Amino acid sequence: MLTAFARAFKTPDLRKKLLFTLGIIVVYRVGTHIPIPGVDYRNVQTCIDNAQANQGLFGLVNMFSGGALLQITIFALGIMPYITASIILQLLTVVIPRLEALKKEGQAGTAKITQYTRYLTIALAILQGTGLVATARSGALFQGCPVASQIVPDQSIFVTITMVITMTAGTAAVMWLGELITDRGIGNGMSILMFISIAATFPSALWAIKQGGSLAGGWIEFGTVILVGFAMVGLVVFVEQAQRRIPVQYAKRMIGRRSYGGTSTYIPLKVNQAGVIPVIFASSLLYIPALIAQFAGGTSGWKTWIEQHFVKGDHPYYIISYFLLIVFFAFFYVAISFNPEEVADNMKKYGGFIPGIRAGRPTAEYLSYVLNRITWPGSLYLGLIALVPTMALAGFGANQNFPFGGTSILIIVGVGLETVKQIESQLQQRNYEGFLR
Repeated sequence: MLTAFARAFKTPDLRKKLLFTLGIIVVYRVGTHIPIPGVDYRNVQTCIDNAQANQGLFGLVNMFSGGALLQITIFALGIMPYITASIILQLLTVVIPRLEALKKEGQAGTAKITQYTRYLTIALAILQGTGLVATARSGALFQGCPVASQIVPDQSIFVTITMVITMTAGTAAVMWLGELITDRGIGNGMSILMFISIAATFPSALWAIKQGGSLAGGWIEFGTVILVGFAMVGLVVFVEQAQRRIPVQYAKRMIGRRSYGGTSTYIPLKVNQAGVIPVIFASSLLYIPALIAQFAGGTSGWKTWIEQHFVKGDHPYYIISYFLLIVFFAFFYVAISFNPEEVADNMKKYGGFIPGIRAGRPTAEYLSYVLNRITWPGSLYLGLIALVPTMALAGFGANQNFPFGGTSILIIVGVGLETVKQIESQLQQRNYEGFLR
């Protein structure tokens, strides 16, 4: 693998792409440390140093932004508005016929959907930026911090609008940087920025485990967490690469004097067909009750019940709800992202069939049957990956959004495998040996 990296840097055009990507990453990381106007940086750092700063409601979003959210920087919203917009457009494609028609138009339709995603990203950035500024002004961003209400000293309308515009512009800049990596870098730009955001929280989180440990100065806990992390990464790599290959045979066709078709291929159905989307959906949905309780006044019974059962990630009610939501969203996302009837119609149109299965409706029923059977172990795997590291690392003082948690591992491994495959394909095009031998 190291030899492949060396050969990649020896290739002039590929070396330029790698260096360009590294440069964009540096610019992105610098932007996550530039505070926006109107924020008292000293008070923000005081609250971040507080023991409860990383245990708040916004821990997951802060992890996706590389720690920029709680520091209230120009890239505070990070890549989350774009991810949310992409998921919304993907869901609406199934519901709105116009979007579905654009998806079938090929590259021109995809470009149009991408443009809609950009517009929706800006709208979501304005909405989320306004919510973040309002939360920071009220002091609810850092619960338990004595100077939380003094983070925004000047609470005038002009300063508030300036803060929202700055964060919205930062989101647009992040979206632009991701597209630059996709176009001029090694590709997969948005995912790489998400990968960098999560990886940037590794050192501080691991060092917090070491400082909070009591065995051999915390080094035993530190080493145990490292070993657990490597074991979980190995398991995720193994399952993410697993797939069910359904054989497809294409009949021969005579056009003039030439024979076409007669080839054999397969339809790859991954065990984890939904990826990390169900985990993100479940996490976001479980944040809604805690968010409502946080901004609700008084000490009513329902607010106390929510704070006791759904704010901390180690409560049995939270764990059971989280697991069931992941399983539900796994089936839901697979159902809207893979259409067996459409695949069966395309196969029938081009003379393809599954050996032993009649073309048309029987093929669609067979694909649906196989997909449902594969989704069950995939959804249970997602639920276990999301919960087991959280429960295991809770004993070492890590919060539920620790980088070796389920969401982080799935994203890091998925993006890492995809990036390695892209670089490998470019190496193989130049007759070089790739990463995966």
